[in-house]
Amino acid sequence: MEIIAEHSFNKGKEFIEKFHGLELQELRKIVHSVDASRFKTKVSKEKTMTGQMLYNPKEMNKEFKRLLKESGWEIRRITLKTFVPEIGKEHIGFREIDAVKDKLGVEVQFGKYAFMVYNVAAKMTIFNKQGIIDSGIEIVPMLSLANEMSSGVSYFEQIKTDLEYRGVSNIDIPVLVLGVDVIKRPKQTQIT
Repeated sequence: MEIIAEHSFNKGKEFIEKFHGLELQELRKIVHSVDASRFKTKVSKEKTMTGQMLYNPKEMNKEFKRLLKESGWEIRRITLKTFVPEIGKEHIGFREIDAVKDKLGVEVQFGKYAFMVYNVAAKMTIFNKQGIIDSGIEIVPMLSLANEMSSGVSYFEQIKTDLEYRGVSNIDIPVLVLGVDVIKRPKQTQIT
């Protein structure tokens, strides 16, 4: 796969290059080592693309997680509790982040749109408040790749727009959003 675009949210690129340069370099190599052609295995059942072969986002996500694990990145899971007085019960749940190494968190999001902004604006902040990460990287497909997946898949152009219009809050952590594609397409310039 190729890294086509980057968005530095809350000075994420600058922070990560300064404090996590080795991890960023390693992550770029992992992205480039993903052979996406192996994952064009999903036969569409959607009305607009019936029978068309699509990239399987779940399998691509699994491949990223496998490669991250092989490189020493760890999945981190935390338990969260809150008491709800209106029902007199404590709610216990958990949050999980795809990979963490030396306080840099990574989320690979080839899923639905709602999870993309949630990862940056909520989940990474929670892991930061727990002292697990100090910054994050969100890997998402470019629109050109999302168009070759199931409908509803999030994409780089969407999250960049939302984060720009949302602005930075005082609780946001530095995040670098990477837009990836299976190949460099016309009018795309690859970021090394």
